[in-house]
Amino acid sequence: MEDNKAKYDKLKEQLGQSTTWPSLYMFKFIVPAENEKIAQVEGLFNSKESQIQIRESRKGNFVSITAKEMMMSPDKVIERYLEAEGIEGLISL
Repeated sequence: MEDNKAKYDKLKEQLGQSTTWPSLYMFKFIVPAENEKIAQVEGLFNSKESQIQIRESRKGNFVSITAKEMMMSPDKVIERYLEAEGIEGLISL
């Protein structure tokens, strides 16, 4: 868990320095190609305010999910990543 805190502290610092907030932020995730997992990731985002793109892997075992959403601050971005960590098999890029 300590590695996670360091990872998110570093991300927060980078986002604070490189981006003017609020800003359109792009999240990228890879999950097993299971409807339940895809629905869980989609559920992280407001469908009216987000653009979500889903692409299947070559063999169809995984899907990549790209979501763009207007985020208010680096803290909100990190909150979203922390929510996503509860999804089994998810990889954040």
